Amino acid sequence: MTTLTATLDDFVVGLCFPEAPRWHAGQLWFSDFYRHEILRADAQGHIDLIARVDACPSGLGWRPDGAMLAVSMHDCRLLHVSDGETSTLATLSGHVPGPCNDMLVDAMGRAYIGNFGFDLYAGETPRATDLLCVSPDGTVRVAARELQFPNGMALTPDGRTLIVAETFGQRLSAFDVAPDGTLAHRRVFADLAGSYPDGICLDAEGAIWVADARGNRVLRVMEGRGIVEMISITDQQCYACMLGGDDGRTLFLCTAPGTGPENGARREGRIRTARVDVPRAGLP
Repeated sequence: MTTLTATLDDFVVGLCFPEAPRWHAGQLWFSDFYRHEILRADAQGHIDLIARVDACPSGLGWRPDGAMLAVSMHDCRLLHVSDGETSTLATLSGHVPGPCNDMLVDAMGRAYIGNFGFDLYAGETPRATDLLCVSPDGTVRVAARELQFPNGMALTPDGRTLIVAETFGQRLSAFDVAPDGTLAHRRVFADLAGSYPDGICLDAEGAIWVADARGNRVLRVMEGRGIVEMISITDQQCYACMLGGDDGRTLFLCTAPGTGPENGARREGRIRTARVDVPRAGLP
């Protein structure tokens, strides 16, 4: 493993808990849990409010027609976002035992949505849960079972492989994706024992950048090789990452002093940037 000496620059500061960064239409879109806001930052880091989500926004994505989708965490809904307003596309509460979380929307408009699987903030014992798939018409089905806190996801450019971060499984798992969106042939993409993978993104060499939620670092991981590179973040935890910028080589890092509303109230969350050699690929 190579430890990269990367310059980390502040991009947006004064946030509560930034999550789910997405590079879309030349700008960085993200959720801030405890501001209850979906936000967008231009190339200079100036932010605009896109919508409020009172039950905390998380995963973001877009359908092929440009329609924006967002996860509402604590009331377990998939939302359609338009002109600052939200409407419910699907209710997920009957399918999950804990808050919903990150999401990936594929090229067909299908939304793969993870969830905690237990009450993290009440100190419940972690347990396995299902990864859901919501069709464009709002139909909800189980895409995969027995995942340990399915979190960030990435889809290869050919749309045929979905990689899922299992935070409490301390691994990345990969699935074959059939034309109808069905997932099969589950296998371990990378064993990350000792790390807690959260948000992820894919680069053009097939490597995954992984935010290690308890390790003050972001990892670059390759299938069959494990961790190949690391960027240390000395003063905060890193919860999500996204490649973007004009050339796809800017790595955006969502950091905060910790999880939970008490840390969010400190307003010390930020988005930082680092320059890397290999550009982004695939989704999100």
